[in-house]
Amino acid sequence: MMISEQLKSIIRDGEGLTVEFKECRTQINRDVYETVCAFLNRNGGHIVLGVDDNGNITGIDADALPQIKKDLVTALNNPQIINPPLYILPETVNIEGKILLYLNIPESSQVHRCKGKIFDRNEDGDLDVTNHPDAVAHLYIRKQSSFSENRIYPYVRLEDLRTDLIQRVRKMVRAENPNHPWATMNDEELLSSARLYQHDYQTGKEGYTLAAILLLGKDEVIQSVLPHFKTDAILRRVNLDRYDDRDDIRTNLIESYDRLMAFVAKHLPDPFYLEKDQRISLRDHIFREVVTNMLIHREYINGFPAKFIIGTDQVVAENANRPHGHGRINPSNFTPYPKNPVIARFFKEIGRADELGSGVRNLYNYTRIYSGGADPQLLEGDIFKIIVPVTPQATPQATPQAENDKISALLEYCIEPRSREEIQEFMGLKDRKHFRLEILNPLIQEGKLFLTIPNKPNSPNQKYYSHLKDPNHV
Repeated sequence: MMISEQLKSIIRDGEGLTVEFKECRTQINRDVYETVCAFLNRNGGHIVLGVDDNGNITGIDADALPQIKKDLVTALNNPQIINPPLYILPETVNIEGKILLYLNIPESSQVHRCKGKIFDRNEDGDLDVTNHPDAVAHLYIRKQSSFSENRIYPYVRLEDLRTDLIQRVRKMVRAENPNHPWATMNDEELLSSARLYQHDYQTGKEGYTLAAILLLGKDEVIQSVLPHFKTDAILRRVNLDRYDDRDDIRTNLIESYDRLMAFVAKHLPDPFYLEKDQRISLRDHIFREVVTNMLIHREYINGFPAKFIIGTDQVVAENANRPHGHGRINPSNFTPYPKNPVIARFFKEIGRADELGSGVRNLYNYTRIYSGGADPQLLEGDIFKIIVPVTPQATPQATPQAENDKISALLEYCIEPRSREEIQEFMGLKDRKHFRLEILNPLIQEGKLFLTIPNKPNSPNQKYYSHLKDPNHV
């Protein structure tokens, strides 16, 4: 979601290669769609409605806002206006008491047309290059050479994809947005809207793409197309020469994500952490980003097998990459580049990925808490590598105030009598002995937790309740 301060900064910097302002006080300017097309064909960008060419905030009429938003969404999904169509929701932002609409247009892996014309972008604005064969050819070459996910397999049929996964996708997007267009589309319409079925106007090829096969293909189809495809999840703590546990994953990207996150849950701790009075999973926030990055930004044509290795003091994820630079990424000044925009957009629609760039910042923020102040490392090269430090003794909230917060949450949880297993799970602790000696027994001795069966402390039916609850009520 665009924060008003971020949008103010974009407006202050003015129009340029990736920024365009449109007034649109009571209706949409006709050239808005030309800019959308140009941004899709070039580097993506920001379109702000309710701002004039000089950067003055003029605002959108409140009465006209619902119709403008409806017209935008309808037009962007209409192949007669934008082809291939684009699913995107404009975001409403209030600045200085005025209403603006913000559109974040991604760089596309395809060449788009606006009302039959091809537009490109430079510092001076949108360019109609339809009648300039060299410029059009350059666009196609740049798109095809950049994104192997667009490789077309004309002999792949709908029956080679898993219809149960397509149905699952409908449920996932509906959970993110009950009005998502994919929820009511048939299979062919959904796949076309997701850009998983394409037509190459240079070669005449038409069909399902590598992205479609990776996301939704049957296992045997994936292995036929990419025999080297796999993600190797490895636990290596005791047997350093081989492994202690392993999952050799050779399935679609949706279920690959499920299996990698299950491997994380099986072998990595999830310490108790409160954020704004709500318990969140630091582990899942961190490794959701790591796993997603492995799956959506990999160069799949490269035969290098992706690896996810859990060691004694760190987790290392590495995958083949088409680099936009070399060396360690600095989160304060890095520029994110889409490696597989179709796959990335698909993951975003089903709720498995954030806006490009935001996930990296979250990764840094949460890793510092999870790992006792240590930063992750993101290394860009032909092999992209993420290293997340994991310190066994790390306690994410080690300050006295944080400890008090944990205990307060536990006591609130135990207003109703709870078993030892329930309390331990609530605290995110696996070591039963540590839990009894360091947490449960001290709380009982301090008179903060009470036994429901005080005469039989070792009873299998024993439960514990806090001093917040009246013992006579038990």
